[in-house]
Amino acid sequence: MTITPNTGTGTGTTSTPGATTTPTPPPPGPPEAKTNDRHRRVRVPQGHRRLLTRRDRVTLWLMAGVPTVLHVALVWVTALASIALALTTWDGIGFDSIKWVGVQNFRELFTDNPQFWPAVEHNVIWLAVLLLVPMPLGMFLAVQLDKKIRFSRVYQTAFFLPVVVSFAVIGFVWQLIYNPDTGLINSLIGANKPGHYIDWIGDPKLNLWAVLVAACWRHTGYLMILYLAGLKGVDPSLREASALDGAGEWQTFKNVIFPTLRPTNSIVLVVTIIEALRAFDLVFVFNKGAQGTELLSILVTNNIIGESSRIGYGSAIAVVLLLISLAVIIPYLISTLRKERRS
Repeated sequence: MTITPNTGTGTGTTSTPGATTTPTPPPPGPPEAKTNDRHRRVRVPQGHRRLLTRRDRVTLWLMAGVPTVLHVALVWVTALASIALALTTWDGIGFDSIKWVGVQNFRELFTDNPQFWPAVEHNVIWLAVLLLVPMPLGMFLAVQLDKKIRFSRVYQTAFFLPVVVSFAVIGFVWQLIYNPDTGLINSLIGANKPGHYIDWIGDPKLNLWAVLVAACWRHTGYLMILYLAGLKGVDPSLREASALDGAGEWQTFKNVIFPTLRPTNSIVLVVTIIEALRAFDLVFVFNKGAQGTELLSILVTNNIIGESSRIGYGSAIAVVLLLISLAVIIPYLISTLRKERRS
């Protein structure tokens, strides 16, 4: 055995022929360090274990629970209560005076009430006029404003301003316009002189149409905004392709733009029907729904909060109005759900 000094770096070693050298393992550390290192790798921050604090959960319950309770109490409970009261007779004084009469209120409503069928007719006329005047007029204004003409924002504001104003204010404004003595219309046509007055509000042959003019004036701006939003969603490439094919402006609108507005047309149709069925404020401000302007909503109000206070009878009229509304809304919801499933 020979002992040779190591000429490399490090300390000297003793080599033996035929022997192999193995690397020296590092000295073991203290066990506490290994344990701390393992826990440090798997430790989860404390804030990630709970996403919502107790305060967040309370806030969420308040924001979701309070509107839900109000909706159920003011919509569903009142609707069910109206259906139940429609089968009773009640003067509104004490719950002991409620008497079950079955369908007697509906039988009397359909056969003995002279104002019911005229009110239904007026609601139908209201619906027909809103479909024939504000819908095409609102679409026309939207198409013109969609062309990016000058002062487009000013025109949109002017046409949409009546929608922002309440029906009561609109009624007072149009009362001034229809005034027989100092009204704008009679002054323009020379009908503000004695013996030549035109009573737009008091004449049963004219007052319904006079109120409808004010209703169309307001509803046109609302439909204009809906159609304008629908036109903004039309793909510009469709217009470009139609122009390359040599189609004119009317042909482009009829064959390209109008078919793409089908969802908007559905929304406009439902909104217009609901608007016609719930018409109340404007008529009540004009002449309280008398002398040719009877509506179902006016009959409901007159029977529930009027002098007679026939709450059961008024609820029966409200149920009829509810059924008419559901007959329109339910088919729309069914068609919408079917389209969503297909898509």
